[in-house]
Amino acid sequence: MENNQTKASHDNQRRFFRKGERNGNVKNYNSNKTTASPNQKKDAKEQRKTPVKIIPLGGLNEIGKNMTVIECCNDMFIIDCGLAFPDTEMPGVDIVIPDFTYIEKNSDKIRGIVLTHGHEDHIGGLAYLLKKINIPVYGTKLTLALVDGKLKEHGLSGKVKLIVTAPRKTIKMGCMAVEFIKVNHSIPDAVGMAIHTPAGVIVHTGDFKVDYSPINGEIIDLVRFGELGSKGVLALMADSTNAERQGYTQSERTVGESFEKLFAKGEGKRIIIATFSSNIHRIQQIVDCAKRYGRKVAVFGRSMVNVITTAIELGYLDVPKGIIIDIDMMNRYTSSEIVLITTGSQGEPMSALTRMAMNDHKKVNITPNDFIIISATPIPGNEKFVTKVVNELMKSGAQVVYEAMYEVHVSGHACREELKLIQALTKPKFFIPVHGEYKHLKKHAELAKELGMPEENIIIGEIGNVIETDGTKIGVVSQVPAGKILVDGLGVGDVGSIVLRDRKHLAQDGLIIVVIGIERASNTLVSGPDIISRGFVYVRESEELIDSAKAVLEHTLRSCSSQDFREWNYIKTRMRDDLSDYIYEKTKRSPMILPIIMEI
Repeated sequence: MENNQTKASHDNQRRFFRKGERNGNVKNYNSNKTTASPNQKKDAKEQRKTPVKIIPLGGLNEIGKNMTVIECCNDMFIIDCGLAFPDTEMPGVDIVIPDFTYIEKNSDKIRGIVLTHGHEDHIGGLAYLLKKINIPVYGTKLTLALVDGKLKEHGLSGKVKLIVTAPRKTIKMGCMAVEFIKVNHSIPDAVGMAIHTPAGVIVHTGDFKVDYSPINGEIIDLVRFGELGSKGVLALMADSTNAERQGYTQSERTVGESFEKLFAKGEGKRIIIATFSSNIHRIQQIVDCAKRYGRKVAVFGRSMVNVITTAIELGYLDVPKGIIIDIDMMNRYTSSEIVLITTGSQGEPMSALTRMAMNDHKKVNITPNDFIIISATPIPGNEKFVTKVVNELMKSGAQVVYEAMYEVHVSGHACREELKLIQALTKPKFFIPVHGEYKHLKKHAELAKELGMPEENIIIGEIGNVIETDGTKIGVVSQVPAGKILVDGLGVGDVGSIVLRDRKHLAQDGLIIVVIGIERASNTLVSGPDIISRGFVYVRESEELIDSAKAVLEHTLRSCSSQDFREWNYIKTRMRDDLSDYIYEKTKRSPMILPIIMEI
């Protein structure tokens, strides 16, 4: 009788993982504490050998573009699908998204996409993926509302299945199950995940910090992380963004206290606050301060307006009636009665704050009567842009407050002591640091070793790595296509390394166009060479150089035979090489040279 019951129990467990039928209580997946019979030990050993693959397609050795594939048997699902912003080596590029090659190749295995939160670096690439494969998307209420706004921009609204879930809820992904866990971050409705697989539980923290006094009163679910750790966590994938910072991340309420002092200091002046549009908790504190000081709030920037409108509709922002006014109504109030909330905290060239700083904004002119608060820390690489904006604002006479001066910004990511806490609670067998540049991942790995994690149990991965574990060991077993897809305007992926090389070449050294006319019948030169310069030298001020260059080309063309004139590629190569050598000798520059032959 007992053996039959044991067999039936394991049949049910295998059916859950292999056929995807709901087991109801997530807590019971790995909670069997009874003494195992020989048959149970054998079955458990077989189960541990079912391999699970973790495949990061973004978010490692970089900031942004977060995306990870979890694969087991014939089932796959995706965690996040974000974007990154271009660096100085990508002139003209708008955004950067992950390479979807591996996902497209295995589209029949994809069971869905699960989202940790609504920041651009986690949802910004989603619309581009959903244009290629239509799969269900799971996330919390605010996250999916922000996703839906993006889908509308891409003409996908109503065409994609968006399924709202919540912390402590579990969804099936074929032979796996994903449980959502409440975490604190700089945007509401952020979650981590417990991924229940045949090999064991994998915990993914998402972006998180431990805030014991959050604005919305909902603290991170440390209890659930501890419960998972007590039952056994196979692997921990944890946010590494602040792995270099000692101590704890401050509570968002710290910023509210600073706002109180600064609103008092800015009495009689117009207050302008630049922050991230997604930081709804901070916007709530600005609105609360505005109410206490009898000010009206005007909102600038398309993304800021969209997020605030969505947050109010869903109840994530509590805004008293009449506090927020239309930007066209500002003239009805004095400067001391206005607070402007705007985008541009990162010095983005087209943002509202930057246009104000450059006196290029249609509705706002910066004056000495402005009190400006930049409530954000520059993202690595943006420091020069932010500094330029601050300088220009100060030149207009405005008083500018930024993060280094007052506590007007706190991070949304965990510092070292909080990372230690998550490690201690989950007690993982293996550790994979995620979300950050290599220095962040390395520091996080060192922290795990300090806590007793064996070095061989830590994987510092790269995008495209296939990290496989069977419950007893872990390692990188292969590589899949991964990288950066560049989006420029409506073009997705049509700007590659060669185009970027040419753009940088043009930006650095300029362009010279050489035009000649050849009569095809007689294969003789009938016009030119004519030289056109763009971004190299101003022709009218460099006539001597241009005339000498023409003489070099004329000599080159005279040395070509009538047979050579039949091979236009040869003529172009000769002109390019000879002119390039001459230009470099005279100027030590290497402009792009584009020969054009016109048939006459």
